Amino acid sequence: MNTLTIAELVDRENHAWEELKELLDSGQNTYVYVPAKQEVGEDTLYRLQISTKSYLGAVAYETEGIVLDHGWITLLGAGGDSTSGSLTSWNGVSEQPWVDVLEGMMVVAYDAAGGFFGLDTGKYGRTGHIYYFAPDTLEWESTELAYSGFINWLANGDLEQFYQTFRWKDWQEDMSQLQTGQVFAYYPPLWTQEGDGESSSKAPISIMEAWKFALDGK
Repeated sequence: MNTLTIAELVDRENHAWEELKELLDSGQNTYVYVPAKQEVGEDTLYRLQISTKSYLGAVAYETEGIVLDHGWITLLGAGGDSTSGSLTSWNGVSEQPWVDVLEGMMVVAYDAAGGFFGLDTGKYGRTGHIYYFAPDTLEWESTELAYSGFINWLANGDLEQFYQTFRWKDWQEDMSQLQTGQVFAYYPPLWTQEGDGESSSKAPISIMEAWKFALDGK
């Protein structure tokens, strides 16, 4: 396969970032992001070999990552101080290993409950769909959305309903307990009959600890 250059991957005429940002700006869910350093964004694109014509390429090139819904979901980008890891470090194509890689799955986001979103690149037949590792079932479940549809869902989807059993009253205020790279551990855990967002106690743990469950659930 021919390796494309940065000049070929950064498509100025068909750059998806403005369209994507407009979608987020007009969406019903909150978001914040830190722009990526240019050299880091370029390196991310080059390692992933994706174009800025795609939403995935635009996020990888333009952002360190995007944090949505009062900090509940972190969408991975080029990485930096504002996020825990990047599209390259989570997926085994960076210079420094970050986590054990899950073959056939490209991790693109994680949430405060210890859930992960991954793009199927072979694990489930290369569907190109986003799968969600659910901390209440410890299984990967298809969203039946491509990455662009996933972005639209992040912007406009009913996240409150999706996370209904994971959240609790005034959860937004408790998000301040989490530092970058931390998610909540629930006790009793969400996968037990007794565990749920309202009644379980919560405490911050490293995202790495949560990832172990996703690997074990593979």
